[in-house]
Amino acid sequence: MTVLKALLAGVVDYAGLFPPAGVDMPVAVQNYAAYRARDDSWMLGRFVVPAGRLGDFGTQLRALGDQVGSEWRLSALLGTDIDGDVARVRAFDREYRGRARVDSLEGKLMTIDAMQRAADAAGSDFAVFAEIPSNADVEPLIAGAERLGLNAKIRTGGVTADVFPPPDAVVRFIRCCVHAGVAFKATAGLHHAVRGEYRLSYDAAAPTGTMFGFLNVMLAAGAIADGRSDAETLALLEEHDPAAFAVTETTIRCRDVTLDEEHARALRDRVLASFGSCSFTEPVEELRALVLPP
Repeated sequence: MTVLKALLAGVVDYAGLFPPAGVDMPVAVQNYAAYRARDDSWMLGRFVVPAGRLGDFGTQLRALGDQVGSEWRLSALLGTDIDGDVARVRAFDREYRGRARVDSLEGKLMTIDAMQRAADAAGSDFAVFAEIPSNADVEPLIAGAERLGLNAKIRTGGVTADVFPPPDAVVRFIRCCVHAGVAFKATAGLHHAVRGEYRLSYDAAAPTGTMFGFLNVMLAAGAIADGRSDAETLALLEEHDPAAFAVTETTIRCRDVTLDEEHARALRDRVLASFGSCSFTEPVEELRALVLPP
């Protein structure tokens, strides 16, 4: 569908190395190679890998041989040694040119000083996403990201209920990004299409909790970009009913917020870059079930 491709093309950054999936590097690399060959690979974004594990990733990439195909795009996670990690990334890009390339950096850059160090190290060679804690005073941090030419990142969940931010904090974060003109990505707890009660890990005995839906987050961002109020946006973010989402060839709607293809492209270009998920198949299959019900 035209509007879905405008909204969701390349949106899922595969983070299978991280909980709750937490697969090892050989499995994660094989998974990503398999996802690239699927009909729904148009939704697949970058492979997310810690900068310190790029050597391990490279070993597994070489083992794929001809299965690599066209150049893979990666997002590298920065640790505390920002300069050292960026140097590792640059060395990797030189060695694997044509096979894989890091074009995005992410890190817990929770102070203006940390953002400055990342901006200086990255220069203009990478998109940099500064993870900002949702319980912080986010406005000055996002304003700092804008001054430094960085993007923002919000953590929207995890494997325990206490790490999920309250919905109003997510709304506040998105509004600050939109007002500052800062694009953002979201990560963790977003492998479901619609908000609801889900197991917090893949353990059959895992507790359940209320998780955000990636469609809720995207439409909430669209609502704020369209000038809607916090109350309207919060209602979208908290919508649990899959039947509230209506998708046609040309529009996607929830409540009274509608995105057409033009607005969907603008949202992806200027506001929400991607979301990280430890699963690629779950978001795709849930979206398919929502759009093509039996």
